[in-house]
Amino acid sequence: MIRYMPVRWLCFSVVFVLSFPTVACQKKQAPPAQELAPMDRATPLTPVGTSQTILQKTFALTATKTFPFTIPAHSAAPHLHGIFASFVRNTGGGESDDAANVDFLVLTQDQYDDFSHGRQSEALFSVDASHNQAVNVDLPSSLEQGSRYYLIFRSSPGGDPKKVVEANFRVDF
Repeated sequence: MIRYMPVRWLCFSVVFVLSFPTVACQKKQAPPAQELAPMDRATPLTPVGTSQTILQKTFALTATKTFPFTIPAHSAAPHLHGIFASFVRNTGGGESDDAANVDFLVLTQDQYDDFSHGRQSEALFSVDASHNQAVNVDLPSSLEQGSRYYLIFRSSPGGDPKKVVEANFRVDF
């Protein structure tokens, strides 16, 4: 009986030693690639770090003026910033007071559709009755396609109907 013990032990040792390299050398497979959501994809067309002038103009305002602009696709964090000032021209020169007040709106495409058809709607951003205003607005990210927005200047009721507006606006991507 003592004689068979070493043979069993030897057989067990040989099997163990021969199977160890097989188990140790097996490569683990990488998990399957997951499909990225459209908002998680970066492309060479992503306009990060760029800026675009969307309005740099002095214009007459009697009722409403609309200035459309587009945010390109894949814009992760577009930011609108600028300033406007409105004046009433009198014979003594330009004045900037409450008579020169205007309303300012930033609308999405859907909001603009409601606005242009006289339906009540929220604005993405608005300023009521101001003749001098700095604007800083974070716009929603655009995904696979660009987004259209509208800057709207509207003559405020109660003031002079003829105003001049100087506006400078840019969008950073």
